[in-house]
Amino acid sequence: MKKVAFAAAVALATATAANAGGYEEPVIEAPVIVEEGSTSSIGSNALLLLLGAAAIAAIASDDS
Repeated sequence: MKKVAFAAAVALATATAANAGGYEEPVIEAPVIVEEGSTSSIGSNALLLLLGAAAIAAIASDDS
């Protein structure tokens, strides 16, 4: 009977020690999101100028 009581006491002490600190909610850091912008707006501006020049050329050629 002494062995059963000793085993119960050891099991109780071990279980209590494992939960001694209590529950702490884990801290999860949010990932860092870096948004990359366009490197240059020259390409889009050049395209607009080229389309504008083509429209003007088409209008000028229709009048004559």
